[in-house]
Amino acid sequence: MLTNEAGEVTSHLQGMFSRTIRLLEAGLKPIYCNLADFAYPYYIRYSKRADATVDLAAAIETGDTVKVTKQHNEDCKKLLKLMGVPVIVAASEAEAECAALCKNGKVYIVASVDMDSLTFGVPRFLRHLMDPSSRKVPVIEFEVAKVLEVLNLTMDQFIDLCILCGYQIPESWPYQEARHLFKEPLVSTNDQQPEIKWSAPDEEGLINFLVNENGFNTDRVTKAIEKIKAAKNKSSQGRLESFFKPVVSASVPLKRKIPEKTAKETAKKKPKAGGGKK
Repeated sequence: MLTNEAGEVTSHLQGMFSRTIRLLEAGLKPIYCNLADFAYPYYIRYSKRADATVDLAAAIETGDTVKVTKQHNEDCKKLLKLMGVPVIVAASEAEAECAALCKNGKVYIVASVDMDSLTFGVPRFLRHLMDPSSRKVPVIEFEVAKVLEVLNLTMDQFIDLCILCGYQIPESWPYQEARHLFKEPLVSTNDQQPEIKWSAPDEEGLINFLVNENGFNTDRVTKAIEKIKAAKNKSSQGRLESFFKPVVSASVPLKRKIPEKTAKETAKKKPKAGGGKK
């Protein structure tokens, strides 16, 4: 766990900084979506005590016991803005906002740690994109149309299935209202959402925030800024495959490779020259 001289945790800044640079270097143009403070906490973060106990035990075992605070969230927003990366605020739930942006063609694909995006009908979805490379977890791509086709379900049936499989809502939640939250979620309209644009990094601001306020190494931050500038000077957006190694889908059967014939096998099958006996 990384901390500054005051003992304040800075691991969240290091992770956000390095992973965002990796995205930019791959030619991608990330947009981060932040959950609004007034969103529905009673259905977004509901969990049973037993599940919470298991999660806590796993976190203690891995050393991941730092509580994410509102200040950590604000720190990341400030960092991204200094990097010139847009941050938007969701009207309700982040996954719903991102799904709406993807449906409207403002973004190509949505990446998240949660699968909720599919329930909100996002056309294309990535899971594990922002996982640390040390975990070596493959990035998984989903297309909701293919998911529905394989499961032979309509979107309404898929939403019901997700609710029945234990979505993060109380057991007593009215199904009609739950369906409504997925089918017609509260999202920002075009005139409510600020313009999405990328800008050059604020070099002085980044050095002051990361080095002076949070104790980052000056040389590393300077080199990182140069990487950001070089990445943003690229003329075109790269492909997602340049960021991670594509994995063949398990749902598509692999073609069996036909073994090459040896020289002896080829010679045996050649017709003999000439006719029969004279």
